[in-house]
Amino acid sequence: MKESLLLRFLYRTAPGRLALRFLVRPEVSRIAGRFLSSRFSARIVPYYIRKHGIDMEGVETPQGGFPSFNAFFTRRRRDAFAGVASGQLLSPCDAFLTPIPIRGDTIFDIKHTRFSLEDLLKDKQLAAHFRDGLALVFRLTPAHYHRYCYAADGTVLRHRRIAGKLHCVRPIALREIPVFAQNSREYQLMRTKRFGWMVQMEIGALLVGRICNERLSMETNHVHAREEKGYFEFGGSTILLLLEKDAVSVRKELYGRRNEDGEIPVRAGEHIADAR
Repeated sequence: MKESLLLRFLYRTAPGRLALRFLVRPEVSRIAGRFLSSRFSARIVPYYIRKHGIDMEGVETPQGGFPSFNAFFTRRRRDAFAGVASGQLLSPCDAFLTPIPIRGDTIFDIKHTRFSLEDLLKDKQLAAHFRDGLALVFRLTPAHYHRYCYAADGTVLRHRRIAGKLHCVRPIALREIPVFAQNSREYQLMRTKRFGWMVQMEIGALLVGRICNERLSMETNHVHAREEKGYFEFGGSTILLLLEKDAVSVRKELYGRRNEDGEIPVRAGEHIADAR
């Protein structure tokens, strides 16, 4: 996977690291966010579409075009999560998927980053519950659709938001810093109908990688597969599913489409696993 010169500068040089320390400050993120939500940022949209080869078919485009870059980035796609789940585990988003077995209390790697599950969840007891289970990591690129849905039917037991420093989640960054331990993240612990307990976590990214979840209240805690859960504002982002030991079996045919980095391209709402 090729990395940009900007990322190499930020993460592999002393001046770049100094600049990165400034860029991830909250006030800088707020300024960038205000610009990307302003009408001036709308000029970026045509270039961004061309650069990343974004498919605009089925996208809900406002009359007169998108009023800002963030309006485009958080665009809605008609029938994005359409279909019937039928008790299947679904991909929550358009992304590149990497299944990773969770082995005991060991530290494991996700794209060259070493961290413990306890560090990620900030909950020792919950981390132990998923020992010997399965982590499904969904990496979203700038070209992907950045709205996401619930991966299964179930009941939300707990919601947690963990503040953190925002860093880029692309692989070159993962080789240098413990990204998943530092990025802002939100997760819900769910009791699903077919797969036992499951965690669905969203992880923010560099600068304005803000997580915008729509259902934070526990007043209505029953959720449905393909129900929209939220969206990311600008920045490459990651979604993580944690599943209990022997809860699911990933569809074997998915492995046949792995790319050169071993990742599996998947679409939002796609059937990715079945209950064992």
